[in-house]
Amino acid sequence: MDRNKLYARLKKVKLMLLDVDGVLTDGRIIYDSAGKELKFFDVHDGLGVYVLNRAGIPTILVTAKSSETIVPRAKDMRVAEVFGDVFPKTTVLDKVTRKYKVGIDEICFVADDLVDLSLMRKVGMPVAVSNACGEIKKSALYVTRRMGGRGAVREVAELILKAQGKWKDILKFYGA
Repeated sequence: MDRNKLYARLKKVKLMLLDVDGVLTDGRIIYDSAGKELKFFDVHDGLGVYVLNRAGIPTILVTAKSSETIVPRAKDMRVAEVFGDVFPKTTVLDKVTRKYKVGIDEICFVADDLVDLSLMRKVGMPVAVSNACGEIKKSALYVTRRMGGRGAVREVAELILKAQGKWKDILKFYGA
């Protein structure tokens, strides 16, 4: 997709949906000796979610697998909602479009694997992380340069804010 068409789609975004494992994390799941699950989150992705929220674009996590580790990270990033144990992921669309008063074409979804495919094909701005499976990349209008759990979400957040002319306000807030 050329830059002008991409920016036209990004300008419409009013709500961000994110998969968790493989998008906000690098996809690894670690279990300690007590069987407690651990995940790696990237601080840059967290700031990306935070600045989107600051700019009036809420973020919602949509995951097929619930995990206790997601809750404190979501709170820290000021995520609007977390939907866990969701399959197919399209089941959240009616609820979020009504609650957040957005059209499907105003939703960006960042994904990485097959469980995300149905939702990728419904939203206006489907995005794949660079290490996503082939089917997700084929369904995406944009494929990030960064890998999932390694700054891909931050990359998308910056693209949205720049396309919407909100990036300079974020920079001012941080003293630039």
